[in-house]
Amino acid sequence: MRTTTRRRGAALAAALSLVAALGGCASGGPGAPATTGSCTNEIVHPDATRVTLWAWYPAVETIVDRFNQSHDDVQVCWTNAGQGADEYGKFSTAIEAGTGAPDVIQLESEILPTFTILDSLVDLSEYGAADMADQFTEGAWTDVSDGDAVYAVPVDGGPVGMLYRADIFEEHGVEPPTTWDEFAEAAQQLRDAGYDGYITNYATNGGAFNYALFAQAGWEPFTYDSAKPDQIGIDVDTPEARKVLAYWKDLVDRGLVSTDDAFTSDYNTSLVDGTYAVYIAAAWGPGYLSGLSDADSGARWAAAPLPQWDPENPVAVNQGGSTLAVTSQARDKEAAATVAMELFGDMGTWKVGVEDAGLFPQWEPMLGSDWFRDREDPFFGGQRTNADVFLDAAAGYEGFTFSPFQVYAYDRQTQALYDMVEGDGDAADALATIQDSLVRYAEQQGFTVRSGAGSTP
Repeated sequence: MRTTTRRRGAALAAALSLVAALGGCASGGPGAPATTGSCTNEIVHPDATRVTLWAWYPAVETIVDRFNQSHDDVQVCWTNAGQGADEYGKFSTAIEAGTGAPDVIQLESEILPTFTILDSLVDLSEYGAADMADQFTEGAWTDVSDGDAVYAVPVDGGPVGMLYRADIFEEHGVEPPTTWDEFAEAAQQLRDAGYDGYITNYATNGGAFNYALFAQAGWEPFTYDSAKPDQIGIDVDTPEARKVLAYWKDLVDRGLVSTDDAFTSDYNTSLVDGTYAVYIAAAWGPGYLSGLSDADSGARWAAAPLPQWDPENPVAVNQGGSTLAVTSQARDKEAAATVAMELFGDMGTWKVGVEDAGLFPQWEPMLGSDWFRDREDPFFGGQRTNADVFLDAAAGYEGFTFSPFQVYAYDRQTQALYDMVEGDGDAADALATIQDSLVRYAEQQGFTVRSGAGSTP
């Protein structure tokens, strides 16, 4: 993908904004990129082509070792450059400097447009990646491709379901909900029956979480084509989003859901001590729960599909998920593409990813296996959570278009939603604020913006 000078200027401005936004989150800051010259893992074949990799997957060293043992022509040299924001800040610094990036990098799918706009990721279709499309779920492939271009290889995903305290619902004589109307009714029934917690928590700082909730109702906030990197459609303030946000604002106002920030120590405690009866979570949620301390000794958890707005037309959504991309600074792009396409390319490796890292694969051979479908989860009393919930959710997800300034978009959403739940504003006010701020920001970065309904640039 080539860009004009004007497009490059807009892209660079957006990248610098990303560095500023992520730098505050990164330990050590983005000014200290991880080295690509040393490996944390063993190199089995020293004379083979060496490919550097930044990745934070749990158990990645075991996965890299498996690759190196099975490939005598290419070897992976792995470094953990930090997770998420830490790594992205360092990668942005390397892009700006023109050096220091790894050959292959782990990126969340939602952040891909932020880096493709800079031409910092290689189109892997040139190396045969397009032929892999049928190996992955439809939504995962949509998230990494744009037209004929393929900018990353999917690895894990986050199909969303409902994790709930079966003991709390049973104790208070309330049926687990299957629709959002039933969810609101169950919230009131639990309270009326003497439950002194909340049916769930609505985290205003849950960027991807809120995007998933909006998307389930049909929300499509961005229209973006990497072939036209200086143009974007922004349609955040829609009837679908207003319906979802007004629903949650009503539950907040009635005191039936809390509004704690997600992923704090207090929030983690509330997840497992009975303060919340429901945890709306991606497929990685069970692993997250099982790793928390201070859990109720008598807690009994169960998993169910995400409640629906229209049960006759169920909609699946996704929260999170990682990919492997080849950077434009890769010294041997063909060898790097081999790593991106084959690192998670066999059942043995994926068993490590599932059992030791808690990953939910987007790779169809594993998803279709009896071993994965029939796995019993001891945290859920032996329930087959994949078969009951997450496999259908993964198959139903169709993909989502994120913006090339997604970090900023999440930040503006968090502020507007916080102001809404803490003040007197309503859903319409919050969404109008987000819409206006994103349009202004995009225009300041040099984008041509079409906003409002049908916002195709």
